[in-house]
Amino acid sequence: MDTELDFLNFISKLKHLDRTGWVQMGVKKPESVAGHMYRMAVMSAFIIDDPSLDASKCIKLSLVHDMGESIIGDITPHDGVDVLTKQKLEVDAVSKISGLISKNKGEEIQRLFEEYENGETPEAKLVKDLDRFDMVLQAYEYERSENKPKFLQQFFDSTREHFKNSHPKIKELVSKLNDAREHGIPFSQ
Repeated sequence: MDTELDFLNFISKLKHLDRTGWVQMGVKKPESVAGHMYRMAVMSAFIIDDPSLDASKCIKLSLVHDMGESIIGDITPHDGVDVLTKQKLEVDAVSKISGLISKNKGEEIQRLFEEYENGETPEAKLVKDLDRFDMVLQAYEYERSENKPKFLQQFFDSTREHFKNSHPKIKELVSKLNDAREHGIPFSQ
């Protein structure tokens, strides 16, 4: 088979890979990894309006950060896989996937993945915060849709400290989300 088609086949798997944390919590219709990545890319493109950041890079980081899961699955901290092993699995998976497309684009995927993992550039820091914010936003959506207030509290607890040094827009969104959750305010339909 053509390697670009193989690449697209791996990426396609993300559309059907449910996010493990939601499955473990018994969420009835958990989002896919691709759905998560898509909303992060949308937030990068249309919610974060900061000329000091490279929006295109943020979108690409959002799309690349979980690509390796198309091979290794969505490994959570509760799966018994140590951090170093998980990192190696992800690096190897991204290397395999990026080897299926042109050299330039494959190297770009690897650079973006490494940038995200290192979390040192302003764009990588923002996208890591978007990753966490998307998780708690999704948690609130599940609490609302399943009519189970606060049943996903552990996701909010696990991110609380991470938002203290976040981009101002992320802090604003987290504040609005926490307020909505505290008062049981639904989102407009």
